[in-house]
Amino acid sequence: MDVLILKPDALPVLATHSGKFHCDEVFAYAVLRLALGLGAPGADHVLLRTRKAELIESADIVWDVGGEFDAAKGRFDHHQRGAPVREDGTPWSSAGLVWQVYGERAVAALLPGSERFAAAIAAELDKSVVLRIDEQDNGVSADGPVKKDSLGLGRLVEDCNPAWDDPAANGPTAGDAAFLEAARLVGDVLARRVEGMRAKHEAASIVLAAYEASADKRILVLERGMPWKNVIFSHDLPVLFAISPASNGNWMLDTVPPEPGSFEHRLSLPEGWAGLQNAELAAASGVEDAVFVHLRRFVGAAKTRDGALAMAKLALEAA
Repeated sequence: MDVLILKPDALPVLATHSGKFHCDEVFAYAVLRLALGLGAPGADHVLLRTRKAELIESADIVWDVGGEFDAAKGRFDHHQRGAPVREDGTPWSSAGLVWQVYGERAVAALLPGSERFAAAIAAELDKSVVLRIDEQDNGVSADGPVKKDSLGLGRLVEDCNPAWDDPAANGPTAGDAAFLEAARLVGDVLARRVEGMRAKHEAASIVLAAYEASADKRILVLERGMPWKNVIFSHDLPVLFAISPASNGNWMLDTVPPEPGSFEHRLSLPEGWAGLQNAELAAASGVEDAVFVHLRRFVGAAKTRDGALAMAKLALEAA
């Protein structure tokens, strides 16, 4: 979709409806600020919360109000007849409509130096977060009615609204300060989620590189501790053992489950090592710096990388 080019000669005006706010318009505002590189309202843009048609019409970007969806014109409402729906039939909220245009740019703004992951992360967030906001805001999904989530992001945002008897709930600027507070909350949540997903993608690239460099594709050796199991499953790698350093200085030797969530192992460590530690394990295994093997034989450790690698190779030979 085309992205609206804001006028350079005046502060851009971003408009949504006044009154009680919900997660979709707060999320959309947080996304717009990230994608457009905007700071606080009044400094480099105007945030207008209003129901006045003439003010809405003159704004640069409008969402969740105005009765129109036209991304090229900066209009992102979903309440009008003929409003767009997702491919699965789920109605869009203003969050979803804004995300389709600005989501990847917002994610990229949170990933300095790692922008290459922005498209993938934006697509994942659309499925895991934005779709959920669409469903909650409209009360329906492709699977039918949606139950309210008392612990989700939507409820946390709604809780930011001032109570009915709070003076801040009345008057021409009712809820405006609370809206900004909610937007900061959403921005923080989004930033943390993106960072976690960035780390996951970064780990996946390292794991795949380590696998390609491995002389024995059954043994994965990582020079840092990081998530690796999901990469093995998603890429269908024939890895049986993974070796990585632990925070206590040892090197861990992990078996690989046959499938995600399983407590079984593709290949267990040798039965003769089960439950042994230190000198006993060193004698049984022939690895001088072997530290321990769990009684269930799904994990072991050595003091050095070479020791853990030797244990893995001996376990393969024993099998």
